[in-house]
Amino acid sequence: MNDSSWGSPPGAGPHAGYWGPTDQGPVQGAAPAGPAYDAPEAQQTRPMPIVPDVPAYGGDQDDDRGAARLSGPLFRDETFRDTTSRDATFRDETTSAQPRAAASQTQNPEPMPDAPQPASAPQKKSAGRDLGAAIGVGVGLGVVIVASLFVVKAVFVGVIAVAVVVGLWELTSRLEERKGIRAPLVPLAVGGAAMVVAGYVRDAEGAWVAMALTALAVLVWRMTEPPEGYLKDVTAGVFAAFYVPFLATFVAMMLTADDGPQRVLTFLLLTVVSDTGAYAVGWRFGKHKLAPRISPGKTREGLLGAVSFAMVAGALCMQFLIDDGTWWQGLLLGLAVAASATLGDLGESMIKRDLGIKDMGTLLPGHGGIMDRLDSLLPTAPVVWLLLVLFVGSG
Repeated sequence: MNDSSWGSPPGAGPHAGYWGPTDQGPVQGAAPAGPAYDAPEAQQTRPMPIVPDVPAYGGDQDDDRGAARLSGPLFRDETFRDTTSRDATFRDETTSAQPRAAASQTQNPEPMPDAPQPASAPQKKSAGRDLGAAIGVGVGLGVVIVASLFVVKAVFVGVIAVAVVVGLWELTSRLEERKGIRAPLVPLAVGGAAMVVAGYVRDAEGAWVAMALTALAVLVWRMTEPPEGYLKDVTAGVFAAFYVPFLATFVAMMLTADDGPQRVLTFLLLTVVSDTGAYAVGWRFGKHKLAPRISPGKTREGLLGAVSFAMVAGALCMQFLIDDGTWWQGLLLGLAVAASATLGDLGESMIKRDLGIKDMGTLLPGHGGIMDRLDSLLPTAPVVWLLLVLFVGSG
């Protein structure tokens, strides 16, 4: 066999410039031979076949691709291992999927018809609470309030004070449970009851003085404990003193007039009628949310119901219960009560949502706690007191 068949002519292939055991001697311009290129060793060593440069699979030159396929195992494994394996896998999966699809069509030649679904019965709207218990508790509270209101005024003042103390207990308990805020209950309870009595005895002046003293008592009482959390505790205590007993004091101040029982009864009736109108109309016709982020159950239709019911009730109460009152004053009074009661309800809903609770307590079945019944009454009390003073005087 001619050894020149393994040589590389000048300028051919990637090894051009090297010289092999040819009869013509060194090629012009070739690199000088070193020990690794001695002729005796070259004759004993079989050189690697020259393989032209091959583009990646899928190129335009079919000859190069064919040459690569005919090359040794080295290039087949490294250059085309990924692409050819993917193609082969794809072909295998495609060919194997066809028999499976044919088998499945043979087993299930036709799709099964859908079974008829029974028509679902329309869901009834839920009231969300036990209406029987709620009505029973409401009637019982109404009897106690009316009896104490028209028998002895001082007894009704005691009812207000008890409601204030229980409301403060519920509020401070929820604050400590949910937020770790320890508003001092003892000075709040004593100062709240004193605030109600002072408002009944000394009107607004007595209420403001009692409020200031209660706030001071909260600051001093909290000093007996470690200073950690002092600021948030006393801030919550002052807020609770204003929110519950101070606003409730305006009910006691209404009672001091000559027709005080009628004024308090008007205040209670308008607030209850407003809440009832909002609930009834909203439950039956409510579609548009009033404040979905605060209280998802309240609707704009319910607000219109509260305004309508309260204005009608206000006109009747001012005409027949309040001395020197007129029906048009009752319309304005009812409108103001609907607004303040709704805002008060939203305000406590905001507090409960921040605390992550549904009710402030469980003392009243069907209602929750005392604070859940005072939510709309507390902010409405100063509004009714002020409008009655403007319309018919302080009495």
